[in-house]
Amino acid sequence: MSMGADYSSDGGRATAPLTVLGLETSCDETAASVVRLTPDGVATVLSSIVHSQIDDHAAYGGVVPEIAARSHVEMIEGVTRRAMDEAGLGYEALDGVAATAGPGLVGGVMVGLSFGKAVALARDLPLIAVNHLEGHAVSARLGEPVAYPFLLLLVSGGHCQLLEVRGVGDMTRLGTTIDDAAGEAFDKIAKAMGLGYPGGPALEKLAAAGDGARFDLPRALLGRKDCDFSFSGLKTAASRLAATCETDQDKADLADAVQKAIARQLGERSDRALKDYAENHQHRLFVVAGGVAANKTIRSTLEEVARRNGFDFLAPPMAYCTDNAAMIALAGAERLQKGLVSDIDAAARPRWPLDEHKALADPAHKPGRKGAKA
Repeated sequence: MSMGADYSSDGGRATAPLTVLGLETSCDETAASVVRLTPDGVATVLSSIVHSQIDDHAAYGGVVPEIAARSHVEMIEGVTRRAMDEAGLGYEALDGVAATAGPGLVGGVMVGLSFGKAVALARDLPLIAVNHLEGHAVSARLGEPVAYPFLLLLVSGGHCQLLEVRGVGDMTRLGTTIDDAAGEAFDKIAKAMGLGYPGGPALEKLAAAGDGARFDLPRALLGRKDCDFSFSGLKTAASRLAATCETDQDKADLADAVQKAIARQLGERSDRALKDYAENHQHRLFVVAGGVAANKTIRSTLEEVARRNGFDFLAPPMAYCTDNAAMIALAGAERLQKGLVSDIDAAARPRWPLDEHKALADPAHKPGRKGAKA
């Protein structure tokens, strides 16, 4: 079996509205959504149900893959039924089923993808196996009509990339993290500070009472002229400083310093990408998507960077920044609109770069048996 996207054409482009069920189980949310997409690209979210597993994983300070997969098995049917009920539709009203096929915790990915295959087979519907990152890439289009192309900063718990987005299946990586993602840095530093899980929102809340000027944290990649990111040095330094914090104010000050350091690096690397992008494009739109885009300090920093470079700024509505199935349904609908569908034996993938050919030819991380990471 090919390790590619496994897409084939069903023979043409859709000329009528498409209604697609989306399923998302790549990490610790079991989600289902129904989205309707018109031929001119206007998306309407008819339902969006997300079951969070935060309580299941809180005692461990992070996501436990086996617990996550078991919870998906228990919840997927009920969550999907609720999404269909909220949309007020029966399965006969659907034009397709879209399910996350990777990247992610493969045990969880298999649950949603297998359920999607079952629905597709039982109802004789086309299956669209969606790249989770492509879902984030199109998520801003859930809030309002957004024209391609645009420059995207995808910043989440496991991924940090700058991409030129020309449409589904047509994206080019301009920069990526060479080690840790920004969301991972948030979560692991928060864990070192004893803030619990999920760490990112807890650190943001604590930072509001802090003065980060007390701490001098390292700045990565200042001499490099590319658009890559690195957060491992910051994560290590902040984790060591966390061990020296004696009071709640110490922790608040460190949280503020960490948040500002992450925002600064995201802003600096995005500034470089915006300048490079502007040299080759008349269209000036900067989209920020992924769970970290919900952080208000980071969002305001990036909005200011976009303004300085003459770009419009857009981020998805808060509900669609973190993992959800509406973005998967939309990505599936856009693919179905182009006549792109998946084989029923499409594989669940722990790794699946958006621009796989470039990731293999110029990897930021050495490819392993699971494939290229980014």
